[in-house]
Amino acid sequence: MNIQEKIKEFFKEVYVEMRRVSWLSKNDIIKYTAIVLVVTIVVSFFLGGLDYIFSSAIKMFIFK
Repeated sequence: MNIQEKIKEFFKEVYVEMRRVSWLSKNDIIKYTAIVLVVTIVVSFFLGGLDYIFSSAIKMFIFK
């Protein structure tokens, strides 16, 4: 089996497997994307707040 036949066989198998995939609906994709964005924003504000608190505390003790 030469390289061209292997490549052809590979893409045939990929096509067959992609037909078996259970894809999410558009509404599910939008819902899960929104959840990820909200969680990311909440966690970033939380970590930003902790950073601000700790940096303020360190500045207060060092530059006192």
